Amino acid sequence: MIIILFVVLLLFGGRKIPELMRGLGKGIREFNTARASLEDELQKGMEEEERKEKRLEAERLEKIRAEKEKLQTEGSQTE
Repeated sequence: MIIILFVVLLLFGGRKIPELMRGLGKGIREFNTARASLEDELQKGMEEEERKEKRLEAERLEKIRAEKEKLQTEGSQTE
């Protein structure tokens, strides 16, 4: 590890290393921001899909109840 640090110091010099580290820090910060944004979008998309599925299921149940009531009404009228 020390040898690698020494080689970096020789290649870039003492003045360039802080600039490189600042640039690296900015890059990591931007990456984390983009990752967090993507995670939020995916989470919102999944929640929206779950709401749609629940709404469709509720509509199906309501249609079944309406059909059941209709059949019961028709059945009681024929008796």
